[in-house]
Amino acid sequence: MRATTSATAAGLTPTKIAVLFAVVRNAPVRLSELAAEEGLNPTMLSRVIGDLVDAGLLERTSDPHDRRAALVSTTAAGRRLTERIRRERTAALNEALAPLSEADRDALEHALPALEALGEQLKRRRG
Repeated sequence: MRATTSATAAGLTPTKIAVLFAVVRNAPVRLSELAAEEGLNPTMLSRVIGDLVDAGLLERTSDPHDRRAALVSTTAAGRRLTERIRRERTAALNEALAPLSEADRDALEHALPALEALGEQLKRRRG
């Protein structure tokens, strides 16, 4: 795998990457909804969003139904970067899985639903 990934090259922290991916999934999304989904306090989220807007990866607009609220969506550059990050993650995972036996890969595949359920349970506890 490459020493420098797209996310690293773009100067993104794990929190910024998570927020960027959440916006890609939910855009346009209100900041309050995003804060709840990501478990971030509004001040921290505001800083992260500001950095991603400054980097040209997100754009912030007023909610047409409530001018007091802001909506966030991804830019074309943000979508391109998330696709590159996904490809890099997939390649890294495939590289890590390649030396495993077929039985081990099957065991991991069968464990995925339980791991996803555990992740959701931990996310609910955090929120």
